Amino acid sequence: MATRAHHPGKRPDRRAGGPTPRPRRALPAGDGAEPNAPRGDARTGRAATRTAGRVPAPRRSTDGRTGGGGGRRRGRPRRKPRYLLWSAGTLAVLLLLGTGVLAWLYHKLDGNVQSADVDDKIGGDRPDDLAPDAETILLIGSDSREGTEGAYGDFDGMNSDTMMVVHIAENREWATVVSLPRDSWVEIPACELGNGEVSEPYFGKLNSAYSTGGMGGDVEYATACAIRTVEHNAGLRMDHFITIDFNGFSGMVDALGGVDMCLDAPIDDPKAHLKLDAGCQSLSGEEALGYVRARYSLGDGSDLSRINRQQEFMQALVAKARSSLTNPAALYDFMGAVTGSLTTDPELAGLQPLLSLATQLQDIPQDAITFMTVPNYPRELDDPTDRANVVWQYPHAELVFTAMARDERLTEEEMERAAAEQPTISPVDVRVQVLNGSGVVGQAAEAAEALRAAGFQVPFTGNSDLVDGTIIRHPEGLEDHARLLAKRVPGARLESMESETPGVLTLITGPDFAGVNGG
Repeated sequence: MATRAHHPGKRPDRRAGGPTPRPRRALPAGDGAEPNAPRGDARTGRAATRTAGRVPAPRRSTDGRTGGGGGRRRGRPRRKPRYLLWSAGTLAVLLLLGTGVLAWLYHKLDGNVQSADVDDKIGGDRPDDLAPDAETILLIGSDSREGTEGAYGDFDGMNSDTMMVVHIAENREWATVVSLPRDSWVEIPACELGNGEVSEPYFGKLNSAYSTGGMGGDVEYATACAIRTVEHNAGLRMDHFITIDFNGFSGMVDALGGVDMCLDAPIDDPKAHLKLDAGCQSLSGEEALGYVRARYSLGDGSDLSRINRQQEFMQALVAKARSSLTNPAALYDFMGAVTGSLTTDPELAGLQPLLSLATQLQDIPQDAITFMTVPNYPRELDDPTDRANVVWQYPHAELVFTAMARDERLTEEEMERAAAEQPTISPVDVRVQVLNGSGVVGQAAEAAEALRAAGFQVPFTGNSDLVDGTIIRHPEGLEDHARLLAKRVPGARLESMESETPGVLTLITGPDFAGVNGG
């Protein structure tokens, strides 16, 4: 059913592309991902050209095809700015916080914001902070059913509905906001669970990271795992986080007396507990929550289709808030709903730090804030059986995250130009000889078989002197080929060395060789 709201908003193009992570490891569970899922994913050899592993922020990947975003077409249309439900709601709240009329609310609402200290739970091996005076914030929409009395199902555990990364420049003159679809197929690294255990790495949906970390029932570990997963896949360090739950969103809408939307067609979605007539109407908090969560009965059923609807609603919500929050009672109810549903890191836990953050955002001109969805493409192109998920597209996504890490402004137009200049490399372009340097019988043959299955050309296998770790040696000029191969061989170190056979890489498997991953 194609139900469209008449509120202004940019609609997502049918296609977008995006990156996946690089060797750090991954975990269990969540929407569509089985707990303790086996390592690796079902990507084909072609996928590797588009999906490579995460690369440290300062480096730019060159392996990848230009892609689109939330659809099934294989064209290369321009991407449009989008932003997501919960995270966009939190961002709207931050912008509204800077109204100056909050002084009288300070003492009443300051203690509402919950804090969670997650730094020691994220673990080591985090990306370097290349711009210490800039601010990079992960906004998380919690899919927790707590306090909803079963109205939206009895999901057991924790889950995140959407995520967004907000980067505020060091000079506070611009900001970039990147939406991360919940259906992003990424590598989820091993995380502490709060019950003394550590989860196993796995490939799965991005939103399952929060669920994995929360298996011990602790929101701090859920948040830490979500942050660790985003950092691992993006190569970008998070300075802060903010989460908001179901009740906060619904309460925001009710505090405004509802939000007006106009629908082209009626909606009847039992899963979202939503039944609406066609035409213009005011949505209550519960109806609004159902509207922005509805998925399978609207549009093409994809998460990216839902993102566009969420954007339209958030624009309407912000417009209503700006016109309604001059009433002190409405403002108090609105801020009570918001602050009572927020959890942040200790540095942001309170009205004063949130107000300071809001002021920084307000001081940035609207045309200096860039909204975009992480470049991505349908995972169906890698795995024909997967019609639901998307994969981050190289080199586009890495260009975005690298720019944020370096505190460099990058508009979508600049990103597309830069990506167009990058060479496109796929596994079929890479020739690699595989040598056994571990002494484990049959290891080179096993690696060669897996690489051939992934689309690489493997003309020769054999033995080498023993090495202490897996190595990929490449001639000068084949750095991009080596990086593409490295994304399939976790832990391999790159060495520049001339090969006896021009144009051929050498993979030497060491005692740490753990196989070829799924891409």
